[in-house]
Amino acid sequence: MPDLQINSHLRVPEAELEWQAIRAQGAGGQNVNKVSSAIHLRFDVPRSSLPEYCKERLLALRDQRLTKDGVLIIKAQRFRTQEKNHDDALQRLREIILKALVVQKPRRATKPSRSSQRKRVDKKTQRGHTKQLRGKVQDD
Repeated sequence: MPDLQINSHLRVPEAELEWQAIRAQGAGGQNVNKVSSAIHLRFDVPRSSLPEYCKERLLALRDQRLTKDGVLIIKAQRFRTQEKNHDDALQRLREIILKALVVQKPRRATKPSRSSQRKRVDKKTQRGHTKQLRGKVQDD
């Protein structure tokens, strides 16, 4: 099995991935009880060959698949065959690592302009006036 290519300059060696075939959960008849078609993929982030900045971002993700020790566990059981689940687990690991590489642009706090504040208040006043005109007609 070749290495997992994340992007043009980042890859994960196959030796760092730990695979385990398990029985899938849920409905499936007799087949589900006999065949281990689901896959557990374990990826030890702190011991991986990924760059330090990538490891830090991966460990900072608030993901329930990440253990306290920093091991990322992916359970793939979407498909009926072990090979498809194997590929699915690899693809999901790739997506998680790519997600960790994206740097969020810091939010800059902005203040509404004075004219926009004035417009908002004027619209509220106009709307209130329109609603006031809907009141009952009084007989004198």
